[in-house]
Amino acid sequence: MQSFRTLIALLLAVGSLHAFAADDALYQDLGGGAGIRRIVADLLPAVQADARISASFDGVDLEHLAEKLEEQFCDVAGGPCKYSGKDMQTIHEDLKLNHAHFNALVEDLQAAMERNGVPSRVQNRLLARLAPMHRDVVTK
Repeated sequence: MQSFRTLIALLLAVGSLHAFAADDALYQDLGGGAGIRRIVADLLPAVQADARISASFDGVDLEHLAEKLEEQFCDVAGGPCKYSGKDMQTIHEDLKLNHAHFNALVEDLQAAMERNGVPSRVQNRLLARLAPMHRDVVTK
């Protein structure tokens, strides 16, 4: 599994989401919209079953969450989608999430991508683009 230190290194290397070109190569490498839907469909039951973070998803509308995650992953990967959800800081400010929670979600996302045949290099590219969100998600 990708370590938190590696994610931080990627975060520092990338700087921000705006540093990426607008091409859709990552989106295509993830399998396009269908591939992202499969990853998200695999991810949500995993986080619900993950004792480290499952409480954070209590009472969450999982259908809405799936829709927003699909949009976000598509947008971040350079696909044709535009994320229409709230910003990460607003969504997570009251959850008091720490580094361990963030790492657990990253591990669950990696496992979902593995189960869906996403190569490690493609996983790392998506994680690098998501890494800047760390500062808005971890609030504790």
